[in-house]
Amino acid sequence: MTRIARVFAEKPKVLVAYVTAGDPTPERTPALVEALEHGGADLIELGVPFSDPVADGPVIQRAGDRALRAGTTLAKVLEIACCIRRRSEIPLLLFTYLNPVVRYGLQRLAADAKTAGIDGCLLTDASVEEAGSYVDAMRAAGLDTVFLAAPTSTPRRLELVAKFSSGFVYLVSRMGVTGEQSSVSAGVKPLIEAVRAVTTLPLAVGFGVSRPEHVAELSGAADGVVVGSAFMRIIEEHGSSPDLESRLESFTRELKGGFTAR
Repeated sequence: MTRIARVFAEKPKVLVAYVTAGDPTPERTPALVEALEHGGADLIELGVPFSDPVADGPVIQRAGDRALRAGTTLAKVLEIACCIRRRSEIPLLLFTYLNPVVRYGLQRLAADAKTAGIDGCLLTDASVEEAGSYVDAMRAAGLDTVFLAAPTSTPRRLELVAKFSSGFVYLVSRMGVTGEQSSVSAGVKPLIEAVRAVTTLPLAVGFGVSRPEHVAELSGAADGVVVGSAFMRIIEEHGSSPDLESRLESFTRELKGGFTAR
């Protein structure tokens, strides 16, 4: 059982925290992850900055740009993962796009990610219909493969997502890119029901989840929530401040409290 599978098995509800590795600097990312964990995050999505992040909203796009300018590469993100793993057993999900993986090499990534302490991978723009070789390489290294299901996913695509996913399934709550929203999309609960019908894997909802009340609303139907842009906005606004870590920890604690606010 991977760390990802274990955390969903052991925790009643899971808070997944996304952070763009290398923002504001690669050296600071392990401390930010530690702050998120201290605040109650159960699983970390470690984002690889990319120059053409088609699924990311403006906040995470800017974070990726800052990380790239700070010299962050896929290889550097794996070094960061090593640093995190030396001080923590929190599950780490590598969140990236297909292009950096192709350039790095699929087999090489699977081996190096495992060595670095990564527990799974999510390729945002990978087509599940053509995912066989990717899934085989990751599974051979003992890594989970997480795929996205959206409100517009066809029944056939949901079946494939269920077939090729392990660890959990990431449910996209709405169409469009990542970013903070004022409310949870009405389309997410029918999506949860549709995916429940084809898999017994845990389901985590992301895209637009940014407030404790969102967490509370989703906690009755989903096994976890994914929060990204809200964390990255704090990093953007306070990246040069010595109290950045304490701000992240405090906000994480507020979000985690949403699970018990129902």
